Amino acid sequence: MGKQVIEIKPGDRLAVLEKRRKLKMARSAHAYVRGNTIQFYEWLQGGEGAKLPQGPAIWICGDCHAGNLGPVANADGAVEIQIRDLDQTVIGNPAHDLIRLGLSLATAARGSDLPGVTTAVMLEQMVQGYRDALSSPRKPLLDCEDEGPVQMVLESSMKRSWRHLAEERIEDVTPKIPLGDRFWALTQEERTAIDETFAQEDVRQLINGLEKRENDGKIRVLDAAYWMKGCSSLGRMRYAVLLGIGRKRDRKYCLVDLKEAVKAAAPASSRVAMPADNAQRVVTGACSLSPYLGERMLATRFLQKPVVMRELMPQDLKLEMEQLTSEQAVAAARYLSGVVGKAHARQMDSSARKAWAAELGRNQSKNLDAPGWMWRSVVELIASHETAYLEHCRRYATA
Repeated sequence: MGKQVIEIKPGDRLAVLEKRRKLKMARSAHAYVRGNTIQFYEWLQGGEGAKLPQGPAIWICGDCHAGNLGPVANADGAVEIQIRDLDQTVIGNPAHDLIRLGLSLATAARGSDLPGVTTAVMLEQMVQGYRDALSSPRKPLLDCEDEGPVQMVLESSMKRSWRHLAEERIEDVTPKIPLGDRFWALTQEERTAIDETFAQEDVRQLINGLEKRENDGKIRVLDAAYWMKGCSSLGRMRYAVLLGIGRKRDRKYCLVDLKEAVKAAAPASSRVAMPADNAQRVVTGACSLSPYLGERMLATRFLQKPVVMRELMPQDLKLEMEQLTSEQAVAAARYLSGVVGKAHARQMDSSARKAWAAELGRNQSKNLDAPGWMWRSVVELIASHETAYLEHCRRYATA
């Protein structure tokens, strides 16, 4: 029997997405933290944010949990661990990224049933890895644990090809997107708009410019679908578009993510102006924080709304932090905070880096080699998120 196709009418999309989001967040406390970014922002805006050190106003991720970091390929195929989701990027306080990452890593450690002392050591190593990146932003990060999650996903990403991406994303290498649980049928208006979008000159140049394709390569939309993906995309337009490049006999394929950009919920600095267009904001932030990703992105409009377009590369992978040992958790914390530190440091001059590093070194307790503000923030957030997670499970997972 063939795979059953789920018919989702456009008017029903939001309700279906909301139900799936709630169930997905109920899977674990770590999944809840990843999917409930708003609770973190509410905590910041509830007065706690004013107690944090105020770093230089730079582009920050805004939603810097561990799942938003991972291997990213550039247009030439080089791969690095960088920030891979910039929906919430704003010009803001870099301390926010540190706390968000600390909360995510601490929750992953608790999900792995690691002792509390591991969380304390993780936060110490986070601060050390971040400060090292500030002082030497061009120096390569030290290798993390050989069998740790970061190293494993990086090695895996470098071995991937189009076949791996196709089998993972569209379940086959044939030039068709299978409708079903993840991909839903388009309206005629949506399909027409997609054809028109990929006929634009700036879009053609972006697609042909990647992987050093010929600039006169003919681009053809082979298939497209509405994409049900992730928790953070709830209520936004999101589409997967399968393209054929060149002549049929030697055609290459690529998969493009077309995602609506909406106003960021992350608190932004009032001292520095950002692009008013939300798609331009995302792309500008990406170019500053994650150059490998930023050079592959384009801000455009789709059905009168701002959207961000990017080709998905086989090497782009999400970092999963599950079932960690204490050694792996500590090594990952140091390495990933170094990744964030490099993303921040490349936007500062040497004097700003030194001043921010010195600020991070203040207010350390006698028993913890990490700032007191960071320890208190992460502990408060863990407590509030675990309480909210249990209530979420009671309301939705048992329904």
